[in-house]
Amino acid sequence: MLAEQINTAEFDVQILEPTIGAEIKGLDLRHPLTRADRDRVRALLLRHKVLFFRDQHIETEHQLTFARQFGELYHHPTTKKQDLERPNAHLILGSEAKDRYGEARKGRWHTDTSWMLKPTFGAVLRAVSLPETGGDTLWADTGLVYRALPAALRTKIDNAFVTHNFKSSLDKADYPYPIIAHPLVRTHPETGEDALFINFSMAPQILGLSLEESADIVAQLLKEVSNPEYQVRFKWRPGDVAFWDNRAALHYPVYNYGDFPRVMERVLIADDDIPHRRGSN
Repeated sequence: MLAEQINTAEFDVQILEPTIGAEIKGLDLRHPLTRADRDRVRALLLRHKVLFFRDQHIETEHQLTFARQFGELYHHPTTKKQDLERPNAHLILGSEAKDRYGEARKGRWHTDTSWMLKPTFGAVLRAVSLPETGGDTLWADTGLVYRALPAALRTKIDNAFVTHNFKSSLDKADYPYPIIAHPLVRTHPETGEDALFINFSMAPQILGLSLEESADIVAQLLKEVSNPEYQVRFKWRPGDVAFWDNRAALHYPVYNYGDFPRVMERVLIADDDIPHRRGSN
């Protein structure tokens, strides 16, 4: 499918995939957005779930300023010592991420901070150091995945809860927090869309089922999420920035660049909305 071009008053929007992914052209993230532009960007985020800004070449302070325009920033408890001068900007090193989401955990598809009772609304990620090739990131539309599931499977998971286990990493950071469970299908608080909410990197287990039945359903869901028809794939270039809605998409970092010291910087935005179980008011 060819990319579609939409003109707006101040900037252009290039739609990358039918339901997920759009590139924003004509905004300079070194400067704060006007209120009108901020509102348009947020509306586009709700529609397309992940937005990309090419060739920005911004610094940490610009990234923080941009993210603050969409909500209160979140300080992740595993922030490294080198980040403490700017605690809301979290450096992500490829080598550490490989260990966290490696093959042993059988699932790099995840959403940030799902281990929290109130997960973050969104994330702003910028490229700091990139390999010449490789290191793409994929996002999957979890609403589209849910709607495409067989009716019998949807019925089975509609009222289910699934665990999000980040305890080992939190324990290393001396951050006590219980293992919690979220509804496996949640209603987006702003769009009203029903979508999967599962983190395949956090040993998901569906409550009330045997380990075998839970593992079977999780495997079915992972297979569906992995279908490229539900995804957008972004090839990073120096200066690029991505902004996505954690409530509407899962993402997957591709580790195919060997030992190159790939570095990204992430800023998380807290969520002021209460997570909704499917069908709740």
